[in-house]
Amino acid sequence: MAHHVCIQTNDYQASKHFYTQLLGFALLSETENFHMRAYNSWLKAPDGFMIELQTPKGRALFSPMDKEAEGIAHLCFLVEDVEREAARILAAGYDHFRRKDGKAVYAVLGSKLCKVIAPEGTIIELRDTAEL
Repeated sequence: MAHHVCIQTNDYQASKHFYTQLLGFALLSETENFHMRAYNSWLKAPDGFMIELQTPKGRALFSPMDKEAEGIAHLCFLVEDVEREAARILAAGYDHFRRKDGKAVYAVLGSKLCKVIAPEGTIIELRDTAEL
């Protein structure tokens, strides 16, 4: 069972807002000045999955996400209704979707999905079914 994923961000407030206000994670703890980082926080989804959100050490900055890099390409969450979730995010004023043929929501192998780009560059996929 997966416990958490660690997401690093240069813009802590924007990333915290995205995950808590737009994706519905609860802020469990927020520690300032954690091992030379401005912040290290724990966020929890309603299903129990957690994100450790942290800033760089000292005055350093993280490099931007690069879709050509090795490693995790995106993080996927199952939702009941992808179109409703995409509309809710758009209505909140957040319009950073990876679009296909100009559409934020599209079908892949019979499943509707959308990919929204978090402030730090993490691609968050919202999908309506676990079927492949």
